[in-house]
Amino acid sequence: MTRRVRLGMLTPSSNTVLEPVTTAMLAGLPEVSAHFGRFRVTEIALSEDALGQFEDAPILAAAELLSHARVDAIAWNGTSSGWLGFDVDERLCRRITEATGIPATTSMLALNEILASTGVRRLGLVTPYTDDVQARLAANYESLGYVCAAERHLGLRDNFSFSEVQDGPLRDMARAVVAEGAEAVAVVCTNLRAAPLAEALEAELGVPVLDSIATAVWGSLRLAGLDPRRVSGWGRLFQGVRHRF
Repeated sequence: MTRRVRLGMLTPSSNTVLEPVTTAMLAGLPEVSAHFGRFRVTEIALSEDALGQFEDAPILAAAELLSHARVDAIAWNGTSSGWLGFDVDERLCRRITEATGIPATTSMLALNEILASTGVRRLGLVTPYTDDVQARLAANYESLGYVCAAERHLGLRDNFSFSEVQDGPLRDMARAVVAEGAEAVAVVCTNLRAAPLAEALEAELGVPVLDSIATAVWGSLRLAGLDPRRVSGWGRLFQGVRHRF
């Protein structure tokens, strides 16, 4: 009998994209299932209230509930450390594992691992966020040694509204950052419908399109001991990132 593998995903409460997209990505792996736990996130901003949504306590409570499903890995399927600082995710993962005994990752830590494996240095950032959030995100990547070659953002702060962004603007933003010299496109938000566009955009633009829902799946599969290359049709990310794209 094939061993069942269960992936736990910590999900923003107002997100309507990452669950169906994650499930679709895993459709070709019959022994793998994804299980979701929500905590309150409704606004992306740098205000005290908005930043307070990402305190550890509610996230750890959601992780503890996911552990009841005996998941093999837990991922924070969100991008908050992009503006809070990547050390926040590193601490969160340690605390999740200490509390549950289950290995943990996040969309952003997986993205950073992927970037470190590719040799990419000129990054294009595509997000729905506001000016100040985008500036913090770019600065945090520059602190890791990446050049923010180009960026596009939509100036939105209501988390639910991100899911209503249509394919056209997402394609246009990806094209724009590549035209300005980006060696890879990082779509940083797990409530945008960019992952289904990645493969076609890569064929058109000739650079990897790294979507943050996809990075969470990639990181979770690796933690659970499975080969991410079994996922097909979702872009170069899943074809093996130990070599430059």
